Amino acid sequence: MTVAGIALIIIAAAIGILVLMLIPTLLTLKRAAASVGSLADMVQQELRPTLQELPLVLAELKAVGGGVAEHTEDVKCFMSALGATGENLHSINRSVGVVTSVLHSTSAWATGAKVAGKYILERYLKKRGGR
Repeated sequence: MTVAGIALIIIAAAIGILVLMLIPTLLTLKRAAASVGSLADMVQQELRPTLQELPLVLAELKAVGGGVAEHTEDVKCFMSALGATGENLHSINRSVGVVTSVLHSTSAWATGAKVAGKYILERYLKKRGGR
């Protein structure tokens, strides 16, 4: 056997081993391709109804958005009325505070006048020889 013959035998053996190693890889690739194909079919079947429902959902979203925009003015009116009510309550609170302080000082003056009146009356009665 010549060197060329031995080289050809080694090349033939290498190609045989390569083919034997490629067979499982090719089978795995075939199964993966079939799996990807079935996945694509399933996605297409599931996606079609979703795409058909999408315009209805978008129409509903537009209607809801229009309703929200329509009632925005009502919310602004309500918030301004609420602010005015708060200002009025603040004014009433200040007025009640002023009246309370006036009543308190009036009560203090009345108590002071009562005590002073009793004192003056007692002094007057003592000078006149009363009690």
